[in-house]
Amino acid sequence: MSVLARSRSAATALLPFALVLVVGVLLLISVSAPPLEVFRLIFQGALGSQAGLSTTLMVWVPLVLAAAGLVVTFTAGLWNIGIEGQIIVGAVAGALVARTVIGPPLLVIPLLILAGAVGGMLWGLLVGVLRVYGRVNEIFGGLGLFFVATGLVVYLVIGPWQRAGSASTSGTDLFRREAWLPRAGGWRFSWVALGLAVALVVGVYLLMRGTRFGLRLRAVGRNGRSAFLMGITTNRHLLAAFALCGALGGLGGALHAAGFHHKLVPAVSGGYGFLGILVVLLAGFRAVWIAPIAFFFAVISVGSTQLQLRLQLHSSLAGVLQGVLVLCALLVGGWQLRRAHLSRRRAEEGG
Repeated sequence: MSVLARSRSAATALLPFALVLVVGVLLLISVSAPPLEVFRLIFQGALGSQAGLSTTLMVWVPLVLAAAGLVVTFTAGLWNIGIEGQIIVGAVAGALVARTVIGPPLLVIPLLILAGAVGGMLWGLLVGVLRVYGRVNEIFGGLGLFFVATGLVVYLVIGPWQRAGSASTSGTDLFRREAWLPRAGGWRFSWVALGLAVALVVGVYLLMRGTRFGLRLRAVGRNGRSAFLMGITTNRHLLAAFALCGALGGLGGALHAAGFHHKLVPAVSGGYGFLGILVVLLAGFRAVWIAPIAFFFAVISVGSTQLQLRLQLHSSLAGVLQGVLVLCALLVGGWQLRRAHLSRRRAEEGG
């Protein structure tokens, strides 16, 4: 590739970020917020202290795991909007182990992690079964099961698992110390959660890039009918995609509950499933980009709390910036496709 071609490719990749910077600055000016101070506070709040960086890393874990799972289902042509419910059920399954299994950390923590993955996998498979055998679109099935999962966690927190002496929506009693994920020295993040997230993201990248399963899943996603005629068991691959995505999402929920909250809270999913969809869209459905993009989103999510404390700006402004970034990326992608289409037409007409 020539230097000119590389420069054009780099400019195209940076174009969405340039657009969101311009739009973001205009948005901040419209609400009388100093743009440079806003960006400084966001990055300082997320990365400027040991506590902020620890929180950012622990937010990154469920977010990147959800995004990794969504890469799998998106590759199969599936919109697994129900990933949020799979995160919740994984956290509930992990909390069940933390509350009932008594033993040393070497026993409790692996069981908790396994339970989270299995819980999310089964919830994801339920969406897949509705899609494959019930002909229920995965968007509707996933959203329906998300609301069921939300009702379940609220019921448990204010019902059977309520705190001693009160029924509070602030969460259950803290897990026993044996169920807390080990931390790195004086840091507040868990090296177990971080290591698992890194390993699994790399695993998904390798699975999608260099295996027969990934190739067949891509074929199913692009044209399921043709893939079936070629001998690929499409239904089995669709169910496998839902199971893998659900397992990753459920694992993220269990790790977040045991490594960050140390209890089950109604908002344990934190919107990470829906945010993971934005991460995957911005990554262009490629696993190689989800880790840095998810970290960038985690920085904005954590650092935005400083906006309300220091500038009296609502922290939801960060969500607006994230949405604008994805929208700009999609607009640039559509513009590129249109340019490529017009170039082909001109070449055909000229030939």
